[in-house]
Amino acid sequence: MKIVILDRDGVINEDSPDYIKSLAEWRPVPGSLEAIARLCQSGFRVFVATNQSGLGQGLFDYDAFSSIHDRLQQQLAELGGRIDGIAFAPDHPDAPTAMRKPAPGMLLDLARRLNVSADLIPFVGDSWRDIEAARAARAQPILVRTGNGRRTETRHQAELRGVAVYDDLAAYAGALIAAQQALPQIS
Repeated sequence: MKIVILDRDGVINEDSPDYIKSLAEWRPVPGSLEAIARLCQSGFRVFVATNQSGLGQGLFDYDAFSSIHDRLQQQLAELGGRIDGIAFAPDHPDAPTAMRKPAPGMLLDLARRLNVSADLIPFVGDSWRDIEAARAARAQPILVRTGNGRRTETRHQAELRGVAVYDDLAAYAGALIAAQQALPQIS
């Protein structure tokens, strides 16, 4: 099974220091939805693992959160793609659980549910906590420069040794699909 897990804010959609609180504030990163559709069309199952502390802080409600994901799925369907599942941590930052990144809980839970080893799963993020969560889960950390990615790359340059870095999700998807196509086909 070919699986990719993505962070949401900063990878799929534009991020904001004030949180993405409503459908009106949600805007896809250019090329991200097409990248997800290409992954799906190449046989990958795509999942999301996202911290959503705005829920725990009361900045937005579950209806607003769901409407954003409904729009995401609708736009992906129009492109021939989809998100197979969304894991989220609504924890307030002052009271984090094992699910809130940088803890590996969401990634480990997805791997368990999918009955795969986490070390076979790439996790694409834009922040240092995404890299930490991937490493803690023994998943494959991937950094994109969208969202907080450029700042993360600058601030954690030494710690990012061994982490693949791409300009955006589209660049990563293209590289991943090309690598899969280069593998010998077993008949």
